[in-house]
Amino acid sequence: MFANHKGEIPFVILLIPFIAGIGFAISFPNSQINHVITSILIALSIGYIALNFSYKYLSLYKQPLIGGASVYSILFLSGWVCAAQYNQFKSASHFSKHTNEQLVVSIANEPVIKNGYIRFAANVNEVVNNKQRSSVIGKLLVSIKDSAAFNLSYGDVLLITAKYNEVDPPFNPAEFNYKQYLANQNIYHQAYLYPKQYAVVGHNKGIPIIAYSLQLRQQLVNSFRKHMTDTSAIAVASTMILGYKADLSEDVLNAYTNTGTLHVLSVSGAHVAIVFMLLNWGLLFLNRFRYGKIIRALLIIALIWGYALLTGLSPAVNRAALMISLIIIGNNFYRYVNALNLLAASAFALLLYNPYYITDVGFQLSYLAIGGLTIFQPVLYKSFEFRNKWMDKLWSLCSFSIAAQLITFPLSAYYFHQFPVYFLLSNLFILLPVIVIMYVGFAFLVLSNIPYAGDALGFLLEKSIIIMNKGLALLEHLPFASLNKLWISKNDYLLLYGIIILFFYFLFNKNKRLLNWSLALIVVLAISLGWKKVDSSSTSGITFLNLKKNRGIVFKNGSNAVVLSDLKPDEKNYKYAIQPGLDSTKVVNVKTYSFAADFSLPLIRKKGNVIQFLDKNLLLLDSSTLITDNKVNIDYAYVSQNADIKVVENYSSKLLIINADNSNRYTDTIVRYLLKNNRKFYSLKRNKALNLPSN
Repeated sequence: MFANHKGEIPFVILLIPFIAGIGFAISFPNSQINHVITSILIALSIGYIALNFSYKYLSLYKQPLIGGASVYSILFLSGWVCAAQYNQFKSASHFSKHTNEQLVVSIANEPVIKNGYIRFAANVNEVVNNKQRSSVIGKLLVSIKDSAAFNLSYGDVLLITAKYNEVDPPFNPAEFNYKQYLANQNIYHQAYLYPKQYAVVGHNKGIPIIAYSLQLRQQLVNSFRKHMTDTSAIAVASTMILGYKADLSEDVLNAYTNTGTLHVLSVSGAHVAIVFMLLNWGLLFLNRFRYGKIIRALLIIALIWGYALLTGLSPAVNRAALMISLIIIGNNFYRYVNALNLLAASAFALLLYNPYYITDVGFQLSYLAIGGLTIFQPVLYKSFEFRNKWMDKLWSLCSFSIAAQLITFPLSAYYFHQFPVYFLLSNLFILLPVIVIMYVGFAFLVLSNIPYAGDALGFLLEKSIIIMNKGLALLEHLPFASLNKLWISKNDYLLLYGIIILFFYFLFNKNKRLLNWSLALIVVLAISLGWKKVDSSSTSGITFLNLKKNRGIVFKNGSNAVVLSDLKPDEKNYKYAIQPGLDSTKVVNVKTYSFAADFSLPLIRKKGNVIQFLDKNLLLLDSSTLITDNKVNIDYAYVSQNADIKVVENYSSKLLIINADNSNRYTDTIVRYLLKNNRKFYSLKRNKALNLPSN
């Protein structure tokens, strides 16, 4: 289906055990095991080399399995060792393992200004303790609330106070795991700094070519701002052409997400391919000269990587740039090039450089999409034939979109929990605007300083983007434009991939057994999803959320829920910390009330600070609760806003929940009191949400 012989795709075969090794190392991080794995790898490698020198003497050519098993084992262990070595937190040289008063850090990426903070990742180079400096390793996420820091840039060196904390894990059900997201970038700690807690001690200490590319990108973004007026158009142009996402609004992002065109806003393979086609055409004249073909190839490769550098070197861009470079090299040496083998070779090279790329969603989706197009698109295209030339071209475009969407759907549903229904229509709609925007955008970047040319190209670029945005906004608001709240497990998305692969393989060789297996997996998936739906609709309970400075309690009964919170449903923190838990448990009907509101519903009622839910009662104790002479027995007491401890003493409960909005000092005091009096409690301070089932 994608190769006549396995000899055409050696990198595909070699990549599998290497990725498996990386996956095991990430899933089971253990520094002691890593030493053992490294020793085994060295021993196996030496043994394999020795076998190659003595294969004739030992007649090993008669035992091909020995060589194959050795190679696969070495690749598996190599992947494990690469991933283990990348994890800086396990090293004794990590800055968190040293006593420190101050840290010397260098800004490692382009700082972003948002909500009054400037935020950036920083490499920790040295720790300072008693005026003694020691070299260390590690990365730190730094946020500074100081307008004077807004001029900081990549490569600046700072001396900061060593006030940092480990990144918090997700505290609430289905909340995004920001801790793991940063850990995949070797960041395990974060620091919030204010004036006088940092000092700039150096400039331009980063990699010069990266510093230059970031400065150039900022200048080009400023050119967009100078010649264009619509803020959304400027943000889309900066994102599509230069990979600069800082100005992108949530509304624009949602429009592209809900229509299945988000890939347009991520500089990826399609963008690099457009650049390649432009360069390939523009430098065609070099073929007339001696060695012109080689010079043209080298220029294209250099300019492609220059563009990749300008856009931030994302995994998707790296993959495309590396693949195109390999294709150019292969074509210039008149070698047969298998696209899938090149795809695997680029993945192998990138994972050698950074094995944790395998955890990057962009990396996964990019490689899946290109792999799906390489393998499945030809099969899908040949399944239907059209005699009309234009219908055939239309079907060719549709088959590309369908193949890419199908192969990425399970992973997209797992990560983003939605499916764009009109993806085919929206992708066909943006086809022409994207090409126009990219080519006009590149022309603008080259000619923007020429009088009248910059204004004319800026006008054309802005109007093209506005038309595309308005068209996508119309598609976004069509009935059933997007299926949301698609929460699936890892087993579910593996089943989906099994169904998709078997179905396409059936289209390829028409073996009905494959179709039957695909249908069988559909039944298994339906049972799995149905069981979860039934289980969720039959459960009830109370969940006390950890919202840090806010309060939140969820009362769930089947597919209905009442949320008691300081946050409103349209607030960002509500969508981040509360909504995912509701969606993942299949809640359909949600009512949200403030803590001051009284209400009466069939299964729950609240009056004052007393809540009755099914057969449980809950008492809310906060700063407004008054001391009474009557002691009341209740199931649960919820303490927030530093409630008077005398009030807490006045009530007896089976379980007392201490909310995270209480101060550290207050929490320590009340915990000591509860321990002294043998009262059961649960503190939400830096702790996971508490779920108490009612049935």
